[in-house]
Amino acid sequence: MSDEGKLFIGGLSFETNEDSLAAAFGKYGTIEKVDVIRDKETGRSRGFGFVKYDNVEDAKDALDAMNGKTLDGRAIRVDEAGKGGRFNSGGSYGDRSYGDRSYGDRSFGGGDRSFGGGGYRSGGYSSGGYRDNR
Repeated sequence: MSDEGKLFIGGLSFETNEDSLAAAFGKYGTIEKVDVIRDKETGRSRGFGFVKYDNVEDAKDALDAMNGKTLDGRAIRVDEAGKGGRFNSGGSYGDRSYGDRSYGDRSFGGGDRSFGGGGYRSGGYSSGGYRDNR
């Protein structure tokens, strides 16, 4: 597992916060950090987040157990944070870096966004909705 036990969690309900994400994933091991990524202007969840475990094996257990499960009424997608060009703490999404930068200085396109199937859709990367707010 790459990135030392860090998981990407996609498809989150806008109601899911750090506490509810930690509660759902905490039964698989000791969590070091939980982040729900929020829009800089509205403070609303962007529908994805990260859970970092102290132990890589705990992260693997959580990935296997939680991928495709329902959390706060939505089926979530769980993946390794650094796998295959997806979001991660030091890599990229496609050719755009989102490593140690603030998520607030960049924005994904509008519309309801969801992970799965064709990837980031409805105003996201696949339809050219990326914009750089710098």
